Amino acid sequence: MNRTKGDEEEYWNSSKFKAFTFDDEDDELSQLKESKRAVNSLRDFVDDEDDDDLERVNWSGEPVGRRTRPGSFQSLSDALSDVPPKSYAPELGRPKGEYRDYSNDWSPSDTVRRLRKGKVCSLERFRSLQDKLQLLEEAVSMHDGNVITAVLIFLKRTLSKEILFRELEVRQVALRHLIHFLKEIGDQKLLLDLFRFLDRTEELALSHYREHLNIQDPEKRKEFLKTCIGLPFSAEDSAHIQDHYTLLERQIIIEANDRHLESAGQTEIFRKHPRKASILNMPLVTTLFYSCFYHYTEAEGTFSSPVNLKKTFKIPDKQYVLTALAARAKLRAWHDVDALFTTKNWLGYTKKRAPIGFHRVVEILHKNSAPVQILQEYINLVEDVDTKLNLATKFKCHDVVIDTCRDLKDRQQLLAYRSKVDKGSAEEEKIDAILNSSQIRWKN
Repeated sequence: MNRTKGDEEEYWNSSKFKAFTFDDEDDELSQLKESKRAVNSLRDFVDDEDDDDLERVNWSGEPVGRRTRPGSFQSLSDALSDVPPKSYAPELGRPKGEYRDYSNDWSPSDTVRRLRKGKVCSLERFRSLQDKLQLLEEAVSMHDGNVITAVLIFLKRTLSKEILFRELEVRQVALRHLIHFLKEIGDQKLLLDLFRFLDRTEELALSHYREHLNIQDPEKRKEFLKTCIGLPFSAEDSAHIQDHYTLLERQIIIEANDRHLESAGQTEIFRKHPRKASILNMPLVTTLFYSCFYHYTEAEGTFSSPVNLKKTFKIPDKQYVLTALAARAKLRAWHDVDALFTTKNWLGYTKKRAPIGFHRVVEILHKNSAPVQILQEYINLVEDVDTKLNLATKFKCHDVVIDTCRDLKDRQQLLAYRSKVDKGSAEEEKIDAILNSSQIRWKN
């Protein structure tokens, strides 16, 4: 959809748009891969020397980006919008009321410098293609993204897209600014036309993929994503597109089923814990948490089974365990937590194993108000002694601290801890009994 002058002016005045810098990279793939990354883990510009005393600000006027003079416009729309066709200034020696138009005396270089310093000026006097391109080259030479984009807005409005694309193809800095600007204002039509002209097939495909964000109906969004699967993405990105489509397909099925179960009021988990939001369009990790919360015991063959999700989307063990632990601990389902970390060897012996580390298990359990007995059990599974003592002290698991100090034969640390327990308590009595034991050879 083509944008009006008003839309372009809104771009400069709205804080929701992010400024382009020479170091910016295309962030579309980072948005596309957000869920997948979660499961696999969530320059100064060249300034004039005489501007050293000025504060660095970004396009919205906040300290960070380019330098601008105090009191100058906060965005280029202030400089470019509502500019009269001629700018007049009084000239000495002329009768009062008689003016001379100075704007026609400004060269492209002068005009760009005035824009950079926040001065109001019109670009309309640059009518020939040669003048317009010289204006753009002067803006680029200033290394000021603000001014470059302002000139590009002018060229976009006054040149045919064929000429604009042809000239920008050999001016890569300006081209990157235009692409960023079109993405920010959402001019998908012109952006697609530009990518077609440049024969940039992957970017064309990615730009097409972005359009799913504007589709609110889940079924229509799913069908649109299906059309993206065969587009010329890289092999890695094609896999992400396929995952996105499959995930939404699953979410639609789960949402319909769970909405029915909840409304029927016959399923205990939905009665005790009503859903706070729809699962549709949620990230993969959120979907896994939801599944571990509401569908933990379901058979692997069902779409809502956590194990099914893990296998379908190749979720690593660490991410799966971390998510399942958070969900089951929130429900205080301690038996499920225990089973999550219990493994059997080929001889049938059981052993506790945590791919995320037992110190993290303890933190999550405490966050979900696990009983002291359960906390102590998992703190005792922490192998590093210092970490174990720190956790036990932090969460007041007295028995773990006392037993560890005894095993370390650290009398001084045990004496120090004695002052932290309640007087007359069972813990104090236990410490005194250990301190008075003649069978322990203390190291200090």
